[in-house]
Amino acid sequence: MILLSLILSSCLNQPNLKFRGFFRLAIFLPCVTSLVAYSILFKSMFSLDGIINSSLMWVGIISDPIPWMTDPFWAKVMIIIAITWRWTGYNMIFYLSAMQNIDKSIYEAARIEGVSPTKQFFFITVPLLKPVILFTSIMSTIGTLQIFDEVMNMTQGGPANETLTLSLYIYNLSFKFVPNFGYAATVSYVIVFFAAILAFLQFKVAKDK
Repeated sequence: MILLSLILSSCLNQPNLKFRGFFRLAIFLPCVTSLVAYSILFKSMFSLDGIINSSLMWVGIISDPIPWMTDPFWAKVMIIIAITWRWTGYNMIFYLSAMQNIDKSIYEAARIEGVSPTKQFFFITVPLLKPVILFTSIMSTIGTLQIFDEVMNMTQGGPANETLTLSLYIYNLSFKFVPNFGYAATVSYVIVFFAAILAFLQFKVAKDK
């Protein structure tokens, strides 16, 4: 998702691209949609008789509907697609804002030296975006640990707990099964601890580089 956001922001930062404002709005718009609403929408789209299966069968890619809700592998793919659609624009805005603050003379000098656009992206843009990439990586890691609405509304942790997340597990401990608030609170503190450790390690690795 971070790599996709980087690529999209680089494309949308091109001065000769037409309708840049429209594309930026279209990609960022999913970020302001309700988590519950978009989860239910994706559940409907990926149902056996939903628009995704119907479209894939119509173009001849598949012959039978994909069991998105009942197959462990496809259930994970469905949730990944939904989360990517929802949060790519969020990261893209940070990268796009940072790219617009990079001194244009750096790129001008690179073009004069004959540096290709691909090398400019990997050897100029990405290193200069290092602080922003670090920030979005930490936020994405913490967000992954907090995933709840998508799984709750689309699969409820199934099939066979294959899409069960930590947040949904805590919810089940507290409200779905026999209430065990003490254990649920302990798991919550452990998640906070690991999130802090991951953020610290990411910061140290990025700083050392």
